[in-house]
Amino acid sequence: MKKIKHEAELAKAAVKFGMSYAAKRGVAKFEATDSSKDKTEYVYRLLVHDKLIQPLVKGEETQPNMRHKLALWILRQLPEDHPLKAGQ
Repeated sequence: MKKIKHEAELAKAAVKFGMSYAAKRGVAKFEATDSSKDKTEYVYRLLVHDKLIQPLVKGEETQPNMRHKLALWILRQLPEDHPLKAGQ
């Protein structure tokens, strides 16, 4: 797995965007007490279910791998001039 520049920020943005996507679809309501781990996993599984991202290989569904997959996904969604895309 190749490290992405600004991966942590990208993954955080992906989870935030994914939470908004889930709320608009009416499939989830997140609480302030939900852990970052739970939010990451839910967003990852929702995007896989909706066929917006390819699933990880069974047995490799770890938090770091999910965050990496979400970072790659949001990287493709951002406009070219976005600051998080700089140096990619």
